[in-house]
Amino acid sequence: MIWMVGVLLLFIFQTATILIGEYKRPAKTVAWLFVLFILPIIGFLMYYFLAKEYTQRKTVRRKGRRRSSEARHQWLGRGSHNQERIEEQHYQLFEDSRLCGLLHNIPGSAISPNNRVKVLTNADVTYEAMLEAIEKAEKHIHFEFYTIRHDAIGTRFQEALIRKALQGVKVRVIYDGIGSYSLSSAYIDRFKQAGIEVYPFLRPLIAFFDKRMNYRNHRKIIVIDGVVGFVGGINIGDEYLGGDPKLGFWRDTHLMLNGDSVYYLQTTFMTDWLFVSGERLADDSMYPEHHESETSLVQVISSGPDAYWDAIQEMFFAGIVAAKKRVYMTTPYFIPDASITMALKTAVLSGVDVRIILPYKADSRIVQYASRSYLLELMQAGVQFYLYRKGFMHAKVMIIDHMMATVGTANVDMRSFFSNFELNAVMFNQDVIDRLEDDFWMDLKDSDELKLAEFEQRSRLEKGKEVIARLLSPLF
Repeated sequence: MIWMVGVLLLFIFQTATILIGEYKRPAKTVAWLFVLFILPIIGFLMYYFLAKEYTQRKTVRRKGRRRSSEARHQWLGRGSHNQERIEEQHYQLFEDSRLCGLLHNIPGSAISPNNRVKVLTNADVTYEAMLEAIEKAEKHIHFEFYTIRHDAIGTRFQEALIRKALQGVKVRVIYDGIGSYSLSSAYIDRFKQAGIEVYPFLRPLIAFFDKRMNYRNHRKIIVIDGVVGFVGGINIGDEYLGGDPKLGFWRDTHLMLNGDSVYYLQTTFMTDWLFVSGERLADDSMYPEHHESETSLVQVISSGPDAYWDAIQEMFFAGIVAAKKRVYMTTPYFIPDASITMALKTAVLSGVDVRIILPYKADSRIVQYASRSYLLELMQAGVQFYLYRKGFMHAKVMIIDHMMATVGTANVDMRSFFSNFELNAVMFNQDVIDRLEDDFWMDLKDSDELKLAEFEQRSRLEKGKEVIARLLSPLF
């Protein structure tokens, strides 16, 4: 009898710990309680090591205070952030005061006016643009990716970076400990032998015992000499060139930036570099003056579990709410939180044309089931979903009216919004938005619409899998 009381008290303690620790996010609370119910004790150990709130620990607050306002004012002040010029260039943005207010109040991020934006569709074009820019580097190359693979394209980038390092260019590399878990020590050693500084973002074992396994650096950044930058959805690996035999063709979108916006890519890399290496990069050459003549408006927004704002999630929400005519979206993983779900439903019920392209082929079955568990209520409201059949849809794009578009690393899922370190660029100029819209309509041609009547006829087994995946989805 005593042992039963002990077991009950232990279960109550575990349940109370989860309820207290996750009270801010009810969906996550339910997910962890479900895990605890299915896997007693083991489920609590998983919670302890995987789900600890990132910003609660003193060590993280001390080492992971991401930006200093002093550095921002010193270096980002070099940009030509004249508010009157921004308003003249894109008055439509400021017709929606709520969207305007949110974007202008995101910490560490401003809408910069002097930029040249090149949309890069798919990895073949993107890799060539990256390699060409690397060859032109004269002072430094900052190279940060969630996944770097020791394969053909990974070797090609390695050789390009080593060649520049041997020419005297300072090369710094960051890779994620989980996303690049298969990266060989030989690959890393070859970097170091060439004088390249390379660091992982939270090695798996260290992250596990420091209770940060669940927080990954999902960013993809290249900054060259502080004047050219790349950001988007593409990592370094042959699969992005269609080398995955299961997924085949890989559809993705990336950006090449010149101008003021590169300062923000640089700042993000530098704060990540401080975190992984302990070195504060304080050289003015990181932020050289530029003379970019094009006037595209760009806002670079970073987010992560170390910040007090969920900036990218709030940008998505505000954009959807501000839409008057259309919301077009492509994402490989669709696990929206309650606010994004409500924003999409409200938009479509207000007459906004909401279309979302998802992959037909999935790289994770459980994530696909979780995604589909969210579709029915949105389809019933009028949201149109399309399944991309040409290959794997990995592009992360959202277009709002003719007002704004965003491309970056964040998926429309709770992991990207709340757990990962992410980076998105928001564009406001019509030519860039038109180019992204052209790509969207081309992708629609390679997609099949998911019909509500057919979707409702899926089997009970499929629905059961979706229910279980839905319960666990806040943890993906």
